[in-house]
Amino acid sequence: MRNFLKSTLTAAVLAACSLAPLAHAGMFDDDEARRAILDLRSKIDAINSRLDSKSDKSSSLSLADQNDQLNQEISKLRGQIEVLTNEVANTQQRQKDFYVDLDTRLRKLEPQKVNVDGQEVSIDPNEQKAYDAALDNFKSGNYKGSAAAFISYIRSYPTSGFAPSAQYWLGNSYFAQRDFKSAIAAQQALVKKYPDNPKAADAMLNMADSYTGLKDKAAAKKTLEQLVSQYPNTPAAATAKDRLASGK
Repeated sequence: MRNFLKSTLTAAVLAACSLAPLAHAGMFDDDEARRAILDLRSKIDAINSRLDSKSDKSSSLSLADQNDQLNQEISKLRGQIEVLTNEVANTQQRQKDFYVDLDTRLRKLEPQKVNVDGQEVSIDPNEQKAYDAALDNFKSGNYKGSAAAFISYIRSYPTSGFAPSAQYWLGNSYFAQRDFKSAIAAQQALVKKYPDNPKAADAMLNMADSYTGLKDKAAAKKTLEQLVSQYPNTPAAATAKDRLASGK
């Protein structure tokens, strides 16, 4: 019977020891987990000592009574081990969820690949947000607000993949306000700095429209001719040819 009790206690010790690497793996307080397990070991060692002690022979309790008492204590210890096991498992799951959430948040802060004017560029989330806000102002008819937003964008992100588009929409924002001189200056800056950009031809067409708005037909005609010469195979050039042919 005594050997049976020792075997049972040994199984409990092994179960307690198996918790140590689990507690170490999670965010659970390692020191607290180890202290709890050491406490369980001490209790089991004390029970073993009582089994081996000579004084137990003269105890008034019968061996059967001792067996019942020890079984109760072992059951209690097993319950504590189960609680610790569950706590470690839950902590590990919380740790996993934490790192998944952290990774998701970090990815949202990383630059994203975006196709702009046929080219793949890396855009910071703040760049994208600022550009979208400025363009939304233009689409909603808030041309003064969009002009201010695009100016701020160009100053904040001069090398952004959206910079040519921001320059183009700045010119259109001025044109929509009938500020033709500012529109011409904005579109000239686009053509000069980004001559190969797909929006350059449209920028020149907008410049011609702005000269027309200023009643400067000669400058408008000259701009249309330059447009046809520099960007002959674009839709903007086709429009320019039609205007030149009609004399408008």
